[in-house]
Amino acid sequence: MRDTLAGPRQLIKQLHATMAAPMDAQERLDRIVRIIADNMVAEVSSLYVLRADAVLELYATHGLNAAAVHRAGLRVGEGLVGRVAKTAQPLNITNPRAHPSFAYLPETGEDDYNTFLGVPVLRAGRMIGVLTVQNRAPKRYDNEEVEALQTVAMVIAEIAGTGDLEKIPQPTAALDIKRQLHVSGACLCEGVGLGRAVLHEPRVVVTRLLTDDVEHELNRLETALDKIRGNLVAHLSRDEVQAESAPRDVLEAFLMIAQDRGWARKMADVVRSGLTAEAAVERVQSDNRARLMRSTDRMVRERLHDLDDIANRLLRELLGRSSMSLAQVTGDAIIVARTMGAAELLDYDRTRIRGLVMEEGSPASHVTLIARALGIPTIGQAAGVTSMVESGEAIIVDADGGDVHIRPSADVENVFAEKVRFRARRQAQYRRLRHLPAITRDGVEVTLSMNAGMLADMPHLKESGAAGIGLFRTEVLFMMAHALPRQREQEQLYRKVYEEAEGRPVSFRSLDVGGDKVLPYLRTMEEENPAMGWRAIRLGLDRPGLLRTQIRALLRASAGRELKLMFPMITTVAEFNASRALVDRERRFLHQHGYQLPDTLKLGVMLETPSLLFELEEILQVVDFVSVGTNDLYQFAMAADRSNVRVAGRYDTLSQSFVRMLKKIADACNAANVPVTVCGDFASRPLEALCLLGIGYTELSMPPAAIGPVKTAIRATDLGRLRARLWPRLEPGRGTDDIRHLLSRFADANDIPI
Repeated sequence: MRDTLAGPRQLIKQLHATMAAPMDAQERLDRIVRIIADNMVAEVSSLYVLRADAVLELYATHGLNAAAVHRAGLRVGEGLVGRVAKTAQPLNITNPRAHPSFAYLPETGEDDYNTFLGVPVLRAGRMIGVLTVQNRAPKRYDNEEVEALQTVAMVIAEIAGTGDLEKIPQPTAALDIKRQLHVSGACLCEGVGLGRAVLHEPRVVVTRLLTDDVEHELNRLETALDKIRGNLVAHLSRDEVQAESAPRDVLEAFLMIAQDRGWARKMADVVRSGLTAEAAVERVQSDNRARLMRSTDRMVRERLHDLDDIANRLLRELLGRSSMSLAQVTGDAIIVARTMGAAELLDYDRTRIRGLVMEEGSPASHVTLIARALGIPTIGQAAGVTSMVESGEAIIVDADGGDVHIRPSADVENVFAEKVRFRARRQAQYRRLRHLPAITRDGVEVTLSMNAGMLADMPHLKESGAAGIGLFRTEVLFMMAHALPRQREQEQLYRKVYEEAEGRPVSFRSLDVGGDKVLPYLRTMEEENPAMGWRAIRLGLDRPGLLRTQIRALLRASAGRELKLMFPMITTVAEFNASRALVDRERRFLHQHGYQLPDTLKLGVMLETPSLLFELEEILQVVDFVSVGTNDLYQFAMAADRSNVRVAGRYDTLSQSFVRMLKKIADACNAANVPVTVCGDFASRPLEALCLLGIGYTELSMPPAAIGPVKTAIRATDLGRLRARLWPRLEPGRGTDDIRHLLSRFADANDIPI
């Protein structure tokens, strides 16, 4: 018997010739294991493929009983094969029967073999199966032979990617690569979407595996590494990065990986086995991914994200590709991403996007804001989803329940398709209500406006029947821009907003950035608690040039019209007075230079901080209107960061303390005859909207999709009866009654759809 390896290059060439030859899938696998046995000088070569029921099924063998193919199997973790699958690491041992994991399969006719080598078959870090060789003679395979078998495993993973394995009839369970998967996440934007997965940054597929010029590939690898390192060093030296610790920390972590000699040495060793530079990067990263994905340590998994990012950068450098390859969306698409920016989402054809799934993301993130404005069902915090799905696979986003269904069965697809049709029918019913007033059964009229932030939102005015724009988020323009928008750009946007509104009232919010809304071109400092840091009006007053430019653009755009402008995150009357002084200064400047001014100017305050509750009388004497921002007010009142998924849902928004707070604001505004609107997410849910009506609010602003459901609930409500039930429960000394339960019972008893 020969005891030397013929060479991985010759082995891979034979395998590629087999893949190209016309034959059925089973015959191809049978020939592959025979070629492996011949080249590895082994009596047995076998391929086990992972099924959906976590069983490794014998799919092909040379040397074992052929009748056991598709009949024999081991569970993940069972036997030596199961151990390789569980650990995702090669197992190279002599005297395998003495190993504690050994399990005997009598149906295979397995003889007394004294040498075992098994390697995982991985695709993008995901387990496909296990490839083994065995010998009767006791010997330990050397590193070159282990590398050769791992390279063969890459080729088999490539076969799995083509769908060839799926062509083999499965007498038992389906393959794991076809298995339905369910991933849970956090609902960021409600809705249901069905489509095909589009990876936001598609994994680079390596097609050229072998090389005859090892030195050339080593040079390519080192050149690409040097280029990556140089780019990172250059980025780190930029002034804006030096001033901001968050991006600096990320870049420094990337540079540390790029300079890791151990990582580079592993890739170089794989190249020396006969693989191309890009195949070596893919091999090493696939091994890293399979190993680190099994860790429950959050920091270890974060390390995996960094390794993925830097490996993808290296692959793109080696293949001469751009930093990001946006998929061309040709059908109903579900975008799957680790994370993404607001502007990146807008790069896609939004008419075809049916959903968005991210491994990161929070309710207050930039991309969530855009997704909500576009009405895209969105799920965040979907751990590991990018490694579980391939582009083109069927996927369902059930954002209502926070669920992602990957490769769903036909029955599951039918259920959700009907859910989509039902939602469409409901939306059609809501559209029929758009010309009807939002008036209660006892004759109280309610004003329903919509929130917006882009021109793309404006057509929803007519579609939803909104009375106007209760909140226009001016910061969206700044978030989408690569540089600070000039006055002319801002003025053009605001003027178009007025034109699209066609005479309906528009309430603009001055620039609300900082905190989690970081502008890449605006130098900021790292803050331990950014939600309570240098943001919104604080930033505007400290950088008056920024706020004055926006005020001037708004004044010029609203010439001859009514300008309603409100300032966010006001915590004291003094801050509002300082903001109003800036407006007065710009009005005087424009008047002196002959510009036409707004016919009417109304300045308001976003009531978002509890401190302002203790200056209510004073603030109501100087403002023209109040808008309650329930998102921030709630998080500050409950000390629960709304971007932190662990605490964001800890307290009920209909808790008695918070509802009492909202009622105190409504009572004070109504007594002072100052118009008050609620524009936070609180107003967008029918049950919460009924609560707001019950405590004295009659002006609400919400996402356009929420207007139909809220209007339907309002038109079915007798407000007098609702207030008679609700008010006594809010009196001091009434305990901690469950307001949500009370309102739900009232809605059920009065046939109010919620």
